[in-house]
Amino acid sequence: MSGSDSGPVTGEGTRAVRAGLPEPVKNEPTLPGPVFAAHFHLPGEVSGPYAYGRDENPTWTHVERAIGELEAPGEDVETLVFASGLAAVSAVLFSQLRAGDAVVLPSDGYQVLPLVRAQLEAYGIEVRTAPTAGDAQLDVLDGAKLLLIESPCNPGLDVCDIRRLAVEAHARGALVVVDNTLATPLGQRPLALGADFSVASGTKQLTGHGDVLLGYVCGRDAEAMAAVRRWRKIIGAIAGPMEAWLAHRSLATLHLRVDRQNATALVLAEALGERPEVTGLRYPGLPGDPAHKIASQQMRRYGSVVSFTLPTRARADRFLESLRLVDDATSFGGVRSTAERRRRWGGDDVPEGFIRLSVGAEDPDDLVADVLRALDESDQ
Repeated sequence: MSGSDSGPVTGEGTRAVRAGLPEPVKNEPTLPGPVFAAHFHLPGEVSGPYAYGRDENPTWTHVERAIGELEAPGEDVETLVFASGLAAVSAVLFSQLRAGDAVVLPSDGYQVLPLVRAQLEAYGIEVRTAPTAGDAQLDVLDGAKLLLIESPCNPGLDVCDIRRLAVEAHARGALVVVDNTLATPLGQRPLALGADFSVASGTKQLTGHGDVLLGYVCGRDAEAMAAVRRWRKIIGAIAGPMEAWLAHRSLATLHLRVDRQNATALVLAEALGERPEVTGLRYPGLPGDPAHKIASQQMRRYGSVVSFTLPTRARADRFLESLRLVDDATSFGGVRSTAERRRRWGGDDVPEGFIRLSVGAEDPDDLVADVLRALDESDQ
């Protein structure tokens, strides 16, 4: 459930720093170290929360409470951590769907979703897809058991109206799952927008240092979350205690990181908008972005990712090679800026010169100068 009562909390920064901490005990650390245990002392009848390491771990408990406090402040929610974001998404899908059900997935979402689709179909589940923009999921929603939303979507950064989709989905008897990876709980609260589940990869901006693989599911309905918990137990897609501890440690700087990264992302997007060789520029925080109107109604921060297209694959490759402060790497949300040509993976329907750039915590002037210099050098 959501975390312990540590006194009045009004600010997001205060909440991020204090979330999920246990009650203070004299001479004990404020954030206890990771508990490495496959089994726990369990004499007599089975009772208490901790018995076997695949089911529960006190280090998970702390970070789960912390994430719950950020996703739904002051509410009674349950959060479960997983070994990765995809493990969390899969847990919801496969715990809630049965053969004969229909599910709606984004056609422009994370590039591993086609693999998920193939497995769902192998289990006799009908899969429908629609793009994120324009709330296009509504056109294929009738009769579906579950709607998975990715907003903003990765890597195109389109946004849909989560409130509207949740109302419509519930009216038609469908559950709503929102992938909140790109926004983080400080950028968007899907449960408050009507979603039944908020899922995310904690590998990205939530932890922010590129050293943790983690995912989570957060929801209000006890029965639905019990099914997710049962799926975690059966599949064994559990987070390691060290990863859970590192994630909790990282939450304390989440508000600092997202504020810096979001502000710099906007400055960079504005600078890129002045470049004639840049097309298809997307950042939901830009007033002129197609997604800005809806994003501004449901997001408090717009994320750290900027996407754009350069004229050719060769130009994009030269640009990436010329960068000095930006690593050519996949993933996003880290304190060190990264960028990549997404088409190299083959799973995204984007142009060959499409760049996904994740803004880190470098000085804004330094980062913008580096990107503009690399654009100049790549044109030679």
